[in-house]
Amino acid sequence: MKKKIEIKNATEKDIRLILHFIKELADYEKLINDVIANEENLKKTLFGKTPYAKALLAFLNKKPVGFAIYFFNFSSFMGKPGIYIEDIYVKENYRGNGIGKAIFKYIGKIAKENDCGRIEWSVLNWNKPSINFYNSLGAKPMDEWTVYRLSGSALNNFIN
Repeated sequence: MKKKIEIKNATEKDIRLILHFIKELADYEKLINDVIANEENLKKTLFGKTPYAKALLAFLNKKPVGFAIYFFNFSSFMGKPGIYIEDIYVKENYRGNGIGKAIFKYIGKIAKENDCGRIEWSVLNWNKPSINFYNSLGAKPMDEWTVYRLSGSALNNFIN
């Protein structure tokens, strides 16, 4: 049987599946205890009055096998929008079938349609399989940059 990969824009009815993939990704990244997302807040933030991000679903022979969440950002140096991929995940048993590459191509076409100057994402330093995959795409690490994060109690303490 020929493998048929399909990437589609997620809809509100896909919330349960999106949350399932978020939790699977978090488990893979050893960050499951950090997941506080739920169906209600995903519905509001992905499909509400002001959607903050967009979700894609990946299917192999009509079976859901992966997802991505991305949003538009902006580069003042380029004077153009960009896309930041917050999450990209393919179920472990389905890796190596071209699904991750298909997701990146889909996002690449969105970037081109919107005259984006770049696509960016982060990867955990220990995740060698993903790093090797990203290198195979021609992506380059931005080693001279360090990501900073202000969240949770640190954010609350800062603003209060």
